[in-house]
Amino acid sequence: MLETLISSKTRIKLLYKFFLNSSTTSYLRGLEEEFNESTNSVRLELNKFERAGFLVSSTEGNKKVFKANTSHPLFKDINRIVLKLTGIDHIVDYILQRIGKLEKVYLVGSLAKGIEGEVIDLVLVGDINKAYLIELIGKAEKKLNKKIKFICYLPSEFELDKIKEPGLHPLLIWSK
Repeated sequence: MLETLISSKTRIKLLYKFFLNSSTTSYLRGLEEEFNESTNSVRLELNKFERAGFLVSSTEGNKKVFKANTSHPLFKDINRIVLKLTGIDHIVDYILQRIGKLEKVYLVGSLAKGIEGEVIDLVLVGDINKAYLIELIGKAEKKLNKKIKFICYLPSEFELDKIKEPGLHPLLIWSK
């Protein structure tokens, strides 16, 4: 859907990368490999975002590392747009408020890394009505046209280290 408004695929990938998870940092060569795009196309878009103030950069060794500028006046608006486009806002508003004594929700997997995908991976912590959750997830999948995978932990079972495995990149998206 964003492709209708923004013609640059690289720009769209950067929006997801930096505005879905504001703590994400990355550098030019890493983005080139991750996006499978040319260095020049990634550099041009990074420079545009930085000149507009949407990204800030710092130097780590010989690398210029980029990060979302969370103090930019439009940061929250862009973040909400990206959350809406990925369907995460719907999940939080519609499902998570109705499933029991939920304490925390983590987004993991590709979306947590800022890479748009067809699957939303969640880790739910709380005393959850799983039968009702499965019913709501099914409805949300149809509405969003995305697969939603989840795992539930009771608060007494949960340790953040369980979801800090390579590739998961836990991002806390909701907390009581």
